Amino acid sequence: MTGTEPGDGHEKSQGLVRSLFRVSLPRWRGGRYSLSKLFFNFYLLAMGSFVAIAFTADFVISTAQRGITDDYARRFMRGTITLIEDELYRTPRNAWPKKIKELDEKFSYRLGIVERISLDSTVTPAQVAKLDAGDIAIDHDGDVMYHRLGTSSKVLVVGPLAANRNPELADRLPLDLRLRLLTWSLTGVIFGIALWFWVRPVWRDLETLRQTARDLGDGDFEARSPAARSQLFAPLSDTMNSMAERVQQLLATHRELSSAISHELRTPIARMRFALEMLSGTDERAERERLWAMMEADLDELDHLIDTSLTYARFEREAPEPHFSSVRFAEWLSDEVDAVRLLGRDLAITVDTAKLPENLNVDLDRKAMPYALRNLLRNAFKYASKQIVVSSELRDGHILVHVDDDGIGIPPENREHVFSAFTRLDRSRDRATGGYGLGLAITRRVLELHGGTATADAAPLGGARFTLEWKAQQ
Repeated sequence: MTGTEPGDGHEKSQGLVRSLFRVSLPRWRGGRYSLSKLFFNFYLLAMGSFVAIAFTADFVISTAQRGITDDYARRFMRGTITLIEDELYRTPRNAWPKKIKELDEKFSYRLGIVERISLDSTVTPAQVAKLDAGDIAIDHDGDVMYHRLGTSSKVLVVGPLAANRNPELADRLPLDLRLRLLTWSLTGVIFGIALWFWVRPVWRDLETLRQTARDLGDGDFEARSPAARSQLFAPLSDTMNSMAERVQQLLATHRELSSAISHELRTPIARMRFALEMLSGTDERAERERLWAMMEADLDELDHLIDTSLTYARFEREAPEPHFSSVRFAEWLSDEVDAVRLLGRDLAITVDTAKLPENLNVDLDRKAMPYALRNLLRNAFKYASKQIVVSSELRDGHILVHVDDDGIGIPPENREHVFSAFTRLDRSRDRATGGYGLGLAITRRVLELHGGTATADAAPLGGARFTLEWKAQQ
């Protein structure tokens, strides 16, 4: 029985391949991810965007509410302005400047009197119309109010109302500015703390993924990324681990194919070299024809080995997309057995479909499934003594195909191992019967393509039973 080398040799070959990869491939460069840089980049980007959005929204809302705010300010100041106006009317007009200075000292905002004509360039035409109509006019900033005193050319000026525009209160920060500073400071601190607890797991995941990618790039195909701490990188971590396992599997398949094929090539090549030497040393026509036939058989063997190896490698590298179609299964099974019946020579080959429902349709890939069934039949042709029975049944929605022979059977401990590539249970017998241990491996890959499996067991005839099982309706 062959298939894999002893454990020590296999480990040495893996170490050799890893060493070759590390020597031939350039080592990955790149420093660690900086946690502080990552944090500040995120913080500045997010906080800057948030502040820009907040100021834009504040500007839009303030512009939309300007009319409402001006109307509220007029109603709020109307009583104060009326009282100031009444106080001025009790005083002669030539004493108004003196009186307004006395009143100005009692308010925390400025009071003054100007000529009406001086306001044409200060307030908008709409506000001038309000002023001439006896209403309160407000400047563009909404901070200074104007009211015409009766029918005179004098206009009462109230404001600026904001504390930061009054010289005597310039040393104090306005309340709204203090509230804004406090609000933005608390927002910045709370956002920074929350962002830190979010960025730190992300940084850890990035660093572990970087290290895993670097190990894989250096040829350590056993490297795996630990479980991600953040859900953001969990799919990426799983994908990288799956990729690493796939790469490791492909490399193992490549090593296995390379080792096994090189071993299998030696026998036919040695026979051909021997036949050539014999051919040059004989002049007998019959002997020369026999040697030519031997070399043609060896060439056919080499061609079959390469074709089978490429088929197995294709299934291992990337399973083809199945193309299912529905077939009358009993008829299909009989036709497939009849197609290879001649290879069985004197063997009695029976097809039993009595357990199948009448006119049963089964979904299968009509290109791949015949390959699996014929591999089982060829295997049975090699080892059967007199009889082969192919039977089928429907069980729990799954179709089962049994191929039984009356040969020596397969020991229980080897029934799973026979589906590994290049596995032989009896090398001496295989030299007589042919084969490379790839047929059963390809059969299992075909069944996996159908979402099923291929298994080995003991046959009622006393030999081996191989069973194909897959879902009848895909």
